[in-house]
Amino acid sequence: MKDLKVLIEECKEHAFDLNFTRAKNWKEEKEGRVLVGYMPIYFPREIIHAAGGMLVGIFGGGDNKQIIKGDAYYQSYICHIPRSIMEIALDKHLEHIDGFIFPSICDVIRNLSGIFKQQKIGKFVKYMDFPQNFLPQIGGVFYQQEMEHVLKYIKEINGKVPTKDELNHSIDLYNKNRQLIEFIYNIRQEYPWRLSIEDVYSIVRAGTVIPVEEHNAILEQICTHIKEDIGVPQDKIKVVVSGAFCEQPALGLIRAIEEAGCYVVDDDYMLGSRMILGDIDATTDNPLESIALSYINQSQYSSSIYDVHDPKENRLAKIVKDRGADGVIFASASFCDPSLLDAPIFQNAFDRMGIRYIAFQFSENINQYKVIKEQVGTFSDSIKLWEDEPILVAK
Repeated sequence: MKDLKVLIEECKEHAFDLNFTRAKNWKEEKEGRVLVGYMPIYFPREIIHAAGGMLVGIFGGGDNKQIIKGDAYYQSYICHIPRSIMEIALDKHLEHIDGFIFPSICDVIRNLSGIFKQQKIGKFVKYMDFPQNFLPQIGGVFYQQEMEHVLKYIKEINGKVPTKDELNHSIDLYNKNRQLIEFIYNIRQEYPWRLSIEDVYSIVRAGTVIPVEEHNAILEQICTHIKEDIGVPQDKIKVVVSGAFCEQPALGLIRAIEEAGCYVVDDDYMLGSRMILGDIDATTDNPLESIALSYINQSQYSSSIYDVHDPKENRLAKIVKDRGADGVIFASASFCDPSLLDAPIFQNAFDRMGIRYIAFQFSENINQYKVIKEQVGTFSDSIKLWEDEPILVAK
């Protein structure tokens, strides 16, 4: 078993590799393999795996990529991530990726899929609509049809049609992946000093750009390490971070939140890897139906999903309670319509519920954290100093 620091460094190397080297090498190792890039937030990776492919998470260049050409494609009053992704594409970082999936997050991502088509980037471009109707006979059937559409694209490239057993095997692998990630978060809930949120983020993100079998092996070793009594507890509050589900904050910003006095015990940074809560049935004769029903019945809340019968503010409040968190940090990407439209709903509800919170905005290439760090530090100190006093919230 490798040393924990070595495992974390390997994950960081994979997670922030804009050339997607491991994915490229995996494709070249065997004829007929297909790489499919997907934008945040969620896509059922199981179906690509079963069809002889590998899904590759494309989350922008962060603070590692200067945006020059990408700015020509988008207005200044939208979020940063589409410009960043265009920069990566125009600089030929995505040449080895066969096709691209754009989940239905917002109008900006929809328009980005159109630009990819216009520029003829990849062998196929699919804007993936996810059901907003949560009746199995309506939304569930629609979702199965969308997955079948994607599998037709893969068949056109490698001729592969996944069998029932292959789909169930892939579902089982990703069930294991989610179990291991959830184990890490459960350990952090009780012993957050054993693994920093920066390390957790890098570990989970690495799983979006390497084969799931390799990621599972890494996760198993990490879980073994953090079962041990390692690290030193510090005087920090516990918080949940919400709103950073699409455009990802820079690693320095993720680090700064904990340095300012907060243990992040839950978050939506890599929401796609944790979207499904619990296992998907891997024993049925209709695996696509199992995947669809898991989305209908077991999906995490998201600002890109509208479910009037299961209010998001109640679901986030439950996470806060279950994790034993002291408060919530609403971290929204600048100009992120889904997150910023949900923010006042959450904040008004939390005022009524007595849940403390603060809110700020970021962009993926931000490298000045002083103001945010001071704000988070003040939030942490106020909770520690006046925990039993009437709640004052920062908006």
